[in-house]
Amino acid sequence: MEAGSLTELDVAESLLTSVVISKVLRSTRLRRNRSGERLYVIQSTNLSGLLIYTKGKLVPEAESETYYFLISSKKAL
Repeated sequence: MEAGSLTELDVAESLLTSVVISKVLRSTRLRRNRSGERLYVIQSTNLSGLLIYTKGKLVPEAESETYYFLISSKKAL
């Protein structure tokens, strides 16, 4: 976010206006709790029209809701 001069609001707007998960990846990081954990890529614009790329994982919370835990975000190319 910092390298692309994105604010938390930019990223939040992008996630709230998204309509589709564009890609599902398998984590290759060895130190993750679960090897091969699924990571989701969402590309969507903020309210100003700036295309933002985010990567995160879905985390179930209290067996009633699922949250998107943001791992990284940047301006999409």
